[in-house]
Amino acid sequence: MKNKLAFREYYKRRLPHIQIAGATYFITFRLANSLPVEALHELAEERQAINKLPENQKESAHRAWFAKYDDYLDKALHGNLYLKNEQVTDLISESILYRDGKAYDLITFCVMLNHVHLVCTPLEKLDGTYYGLTEILHSLKRHTAREANKILQRNGAFWQDESYDHVIRDETELERIVKYVLYNPVKAKLVKEQTDWKWSYCKFEI
Repeated sequence: MKNKLAFREYYKRRLPHIQIAGATYFITFRLANSLPVEALHELAEERQAINKLPENQKESAHRAWFAKYDDYLDKALHGNLYLKNEQVTDLISESILYRDGKAYDLITFCVMLNHVHLVCTPLEKLDGTYYGLTEILHSLKRHTAREANKILQRNGAFWQDESYDHVIRDETELERIVKYVLYNPVKAKLVKEQTDWKWSYCKFEI
């Protein structure tokens, strides 16, 4: 039986996920219960509508959809904001950095109040296969959830099971997404300058 965490070119849970060997991904994962049911229903309906659009309209519609999704998260109006705890946020940042060069080539990340943005390129294993996104996120989320719950002295789900991921197609899109990730704390009005946010990283000079 094939390992369900292993690399697969296509898999589907609540959202479809496409993986391309050697590709770079923009990934967003969030705390459990960080979006209200009404917002989830609205986003799901809009996602279904986008899937029915002509191919030449999907890209702009999808970007607008993600902007709305991330705006909901940036407002941080629903659920517990466990990532306000600096011990927890430090733990997550260190865990992301630890996997750089082991499971992926890390390009940038930013830990927000209730979600995390990550841009990385999964690495090739010794057997010629690639680390799968499911495998990477399972390891990262399981470790950080366990340790964060210890810090917070709580039990129960920490991360939402489903994550958002997007294949970055070219250098122009990569630059746009990296800037978006790094300036997300400014957009969310958490800091005035991007450099004032402690829980972000970029391997390149921006």
